[in-house]
Amino acid sequence: MIRRFQFEAEVYESLSCVPMAGRRKLDRVGLKVSLDQWQKLGRGERLMICHAPAESADECEALRVFVQEATLARSGSKPKDLPEQARAGATPPAAPPPQLVENAKAAGVAITQNAWDGLDDDERYALIKLGGGAEQSHNLKVALAEFFNRAAEHPGDEANRIRCARA
Repeated sequence: MIRRFQFEAEVYESLSCVPMAGRRKLDRVGLKVSLDQWQKLGRGERLMICHAPAESADECEALRVFVQEATLARSGSKPKDLPEQARAGATPPAAPPPQLVENAKAAGVAITQNAWDGLDDDERYALIKLGGGAEQSHNLKVALAEFFNRAAEHPGDEANRIRCARA
């Protein structure tokens, strides 16, 4: 099953980019699939990656093998292995990262510990990917609005929607 976020709604139609749920699973299994590799996969393969379970060690290993074999077959190269720190990032921390708090504040949203506690791990992961680093995604503000139940400044503006996941 794939977790769908409104801020990346058009991504689910084409799967031309890796949606957050797919990115989190890839982080969990320790693989970095380039955009070129992703786009060379068939739609069914992309759907499989997004919908495959990746909770248990066996599920993660099965998904890892599938992704490696599928990308090798389609693109001629295997995905890169992620360092352990990146793999650990698939499980968000119990407290909001300071850089995310700062970036959210600049976007007009205060992420307190109480607010962070009200999010699920998928939402936390998405916010960290969108705004946990020095450079923030143009989708951070829209995701904050979605997760904290606020009206987006321009909800219909396609420029506010995710185009492709940038790692």
